[in-house]
Amino acid sequence: MHTRQLGRTDIRITPIGLGAWAVGGGGYRYGWGAQDDQQSITAIKRALDLGINWIDTAPHYGLGHSEEVVGKAIKGRERPYIFTKCSQVWDDKGRVSRSLKSASLQREVEASLRRLDIDTIDLYQIHFPDPDLDIEEGWSTLAKLKKEGKVRHIGVSNFNVEQLRRAERIAPVETLQPPYSLIHGDMEKEVLPYCQQHDIGVIVFSPMASGLLTGTMSAQRVQQMPEDDWRKHDPKFQEPHLSRNLQLAQLLTDIGFPHNLPAGVVAIAWTLRHPAVTGAIVGFRSASQVEELIPAAEFRLSERELWQIEEFLENNP
Repeated sequence: MHTRQLGRTDIRITPIGLGAWAVGGGGYRYGWGAQDDQQSITAIKRALDLGINWIDTAPHYGLGHSEEVVGKAIKGRERPYIFTKCSQVWDDKGRVSRSLKSASLQREVEASLRRLDIDTIDLYQIHFPDPDLDIEEGWSTLAKLKKEGKVRHIGVSNFNVEQLRRAERIAPVETLQPPYSLIHGDMEKEVLPYCQQHDIGVIVFSPMASGLLTGTMSAQRVQQMPEDDWRKHDPKFQEPHLSRNLQLAQLLTDIGFPHNLPAGVVAIAWTLRHPAVTGAIVGFRSASQVEELIPAAEFRLSERELWQIEEFLENNP
């Protein structure tokens, strides 16, 4: 699998990386319901065997559990690049809050290193720019952690252009992780052009819109989701948006059919077509999902196929 340089870093990543949000499981507000840890570990190992060279996780995913699963999956093998995040913390009752205070971030990095069972984090990212007033303190702390060698590179997630500029007055922002998909295309207006102009590496999350664009979603499946799967209550998965989004998924299925590829591959390839995007984070929960979606790393949409998608978006805003 070919690789791309991630912004100004010395890291070259495969076009798709393994996203470990869902493998964190359920039991908290943004959980995905119960997961089989052994199945998750098998999926991670299969992705690495097929050439994917980076994993993106966060302490918030499963309140530490995702990082623990990733740590078990990579133990005893050639290590992929590990990207994780900070700024979301929880109390002993599982209640999540956000902090960009220096002392909190320093505790977080030590906890992530312990759960992942590694010495250095390859990319450490502020998960959310919240509280906004503390962005400068938080980013200064990440710059300090980089100097100390606890993390190799530093980036941010969910930042807008103004927040990126504020951070860059303190230290270079090496990467950005924004939501970007055919359902969340507004990043194209300001954020992606800014990153392209300033050589900020971009790794996008939810390129398949959390399963909406896989071609396997349906109204019935949404109804059958467990209560602790956050998607069940998200507006994108509810009417009137759901029908429109499923029509879009059907178009992607139709485009993929002549290539013997599923809708999810088309959805991921659409995000990778943008010149600002270095890589897409794909959530694999089974080895079969890995095998089904990994062609997205090399698949390219034709001009006609891109036009079909654009026409749908114009007619169904």
